[in-house]
Amino acid sequence: MGNVQNQARLVAVVDPHPPERGSAAASAGVPWFADLEALLASELVVDVAVLCTPLPTHAPLTTTLLRAGIDVLLEKPPTTTLAEFTGLCTTETETGRLCQVGFQSLGSAALAAVEALVADGAIGEVRHIGAAGTWVRPTSYWRRARWAGRRALDGRPVVDGVCTNPLAHAVATALRLAGARRVEDLTNTEVELFRANDIEADDTSSLVLTSRTGLRIAAALTLCAPVSTDPWVALYGTSGLVRLHYTRDEVSLELAGRAPVVSRYDRTDLLANLLAARQRGEALLNPLADNGAFMAVLEAVRVAPDPTPIDPALISWQPAVGAGAVDVHPVVSGVTEAVHRVASTGTGFRAVKAPWA
Repeated sequence: MGNVQNQARLVAVVDPHPPERGSAAASAGVPWFADLEALLASELVVDVAVLCTPLPTHAPLTTTLLRAGIDVLLEKPPTTTLAEFTGLCTTETETGRLCQVGFQSLGSAALAAVEALVADGAIGEVRHIGAAGTWVRPTSYWRRARWAGRRALDGRPVVDGVCTNPLAHAVATALRLAGARRVEDLTNTEVELFRANDIEADDTSSLVLTSRTGLRIAAALTLCAPVSTDPWVALYGTSGLVRLHYTRDEVSLELAGRAPVVSRYDRTDLLANLLAARQRGEALLNPLADNGAFMAVLEAVRVAPDPTPIDPALISWQPAVGAGAVDVHPVVSGVTEAVHRVASTGTGFRAVKAPWA
């Protein structure tokens, strides 16, 4: 709420647990409700809800909010199945409410800057788009909730893998730069899912996607790197590339024989944008329907065979910095190099001969 405190005020908190002392949610005069049903039964007037709940609850809770006449900023991923997504889009249309999905990178002016460079021919003809994410997550990350690292729980899909949750912004940003918004904007989806951790879901995976224009998008993502680095999406052209570090809204134009030209851009908060859409009719920066291509990728991950365990001989377990003496994180041999080869070649882990693939 800090980014929109002059445009809206917090009127309620819904959480199974009471707000922590000293938090904004514990402020005097802000009522707390243990569940959504209790809030709606209170007849408190609510205009907008920010929904950041466990993944399997996204579809049912957003449906309830929209039918109650409340606009929603929905945490990513919007749902855990393509069928749920389709149903939620129908509910949004039927209710006339607004639902914006919280891929915050899609509020960045850097995306338009990248598109302008490409349109001006700065890198020649675009050959493919590559995305790279190399993060570190300790084993405690997978113990943070019952649904963490699961493909399904209690009979419901979860799909909490590296491509669909922690580094999902890389996938969503690459798709947006490819002009792929709807399900039909992708004609082919190839997934290679692996895991070093003792979990159901993937923690080291590659995606090779083809848009209906024939543009190829290759993403390689891992939570098992030696060190965490800022993820990026790059458009590779015949005369150079333009790289977007989407977490810091930074664009780098990289041409052969020249020093990179780096520019930084502002970002519009997606909650602020949702409020502006309500108040002044501004267009949503990431409306629900524009996440269809991402949901097609999530669905491909969901229905794919279970991730392949990585050979333990290729995994070293390192102390997790700042996470406590007993916590560790896996490092997959050669993972950083393989991730970058996938992005630069536009092919998957097996094609670049990643050691574990």
